[in-house]
Parts: sequence; structure tokens; C-alpha cells
Amino acid sequence: MAETDRQLTQKLEAAITGLLERRAEAASICPSDVAREVYEGDDEGWRELMEPVRQAAWQLVAVGQVEVTQGGRPVAEAEAHGPIRIRRARR
Repeated sequence: MAETDRQLTQKLEAAITGLLERRAEAASICPSDVAREVYEGDDEGWRELMEPVRQAAWQLVAVGQVEVTQGGRPVAEAEAHGPIRIRRARR
């Protein structure tokens, strides 16, 4: 049985927060780290999760848990083009 979109999003959100918890307070992660963590195969299929990871990150941004950055600076979803990083929200 295939995962629903919501189940996948929840799994990706948990992977994002889990990876960040295992890293230094100021560290960031790459969306590919999350995709590889969640993907259950041994091929390059994790790449198909890259856009769902980005969407899960934006949902966590919306609730204030994380920031999405480019060049070390937080960016809004509409401004983000190209590679991004994800880090804990700075308070």
C-alpha cells in the first residue's frame, strides 16, 4: 500500500527535525540528507523525494520550527531558487 501524501510529509518533517536534533545547534542540513534518510532503497530513487522534502521544510517554516537558507541567510519560499539549506529557527 502506497503512502499518502500526508504520511510522507509527516515522515519527511520528522526526518528534518531528527537530523537537526543530531547536529550542532547552528548546523544546517541539505534536503538531500533528508531524502536519503527517508528513502528505503539502495539506488538513486531518493532524488524523487527532493521536492517533497522542500515542501515539508516550508511547512515547518510556516510553524516557526526551521528556516530555509541560501548563502547562510533565511529566504522566503518565493525568493528561493536553486540549492537550499535547512536549519533550526533562530530566535
